[in-house]
Amino acid sequence: LRQRLRDLGAAEKLRQSRLLSRKVIGHPKYQGSQRIAVFLSMPDEIQTEEIIKDIFKQGKECFIPRYKPQSNQMDMLKLSSAEDISSLTLTSWNILQPRDDDSTREEALASGGLDLIFMPGLGFDKKGNRLGRGKGYYDTYLERCMKHPSGKPYTIALAFREQICESVPVAENDVQVDEILYEDC
Repeated sequence: LRQRLRDLGAAEKLRQSRLLSRKVIGHPKYQGSQRIAVFLSMPDEIQTEEIIKDIFKQGKECFIPRYKPQSNQMDMLKLSSAEDISSLTLTSWNILQPRDDDSTREEALASGGLDLIFMPGLGFDKKGNRLGRGKGYYDTYLERCMKHPSGKPYTIALAFREQICESVPVAENDVQVDEILYEDC
């Protein structure tokens, strides 16, 4: 899967990302959600910049992951605007996120929870199984969501069609995604 992603050209990644952004913006679950968590893309992931801009254009609330190194703990912290991304720091994994000592941002589960989470991954199958990058951040976070009064948010994985497999390996603590969006779905 990593090789398939490396073989995808920049123009093709951009084409599929734009197509998925349009699918997301027209999606009923997106339109009906107010509190939305979305990942900030790494180069081998669907680019989420257009989705983030639309979240703010629609007056919705946007939350992004902050990963805690040496653990599988992740929080979803509120972005104040699309431009706020430029104030974030780059981690050793090359991911933009709020600084560890940034305590000014609202954490989604400390307040109203989330309606919708857009999830990244390495590979997916059509049954809703997701192969992540091995740390279990999203699975652990979804377990925390299930304990929140607002319950588990709807989850949509964003994938290049090259990431769709017949099956991906799963463990018992892996949480299936509700829906996978890709070019041919």
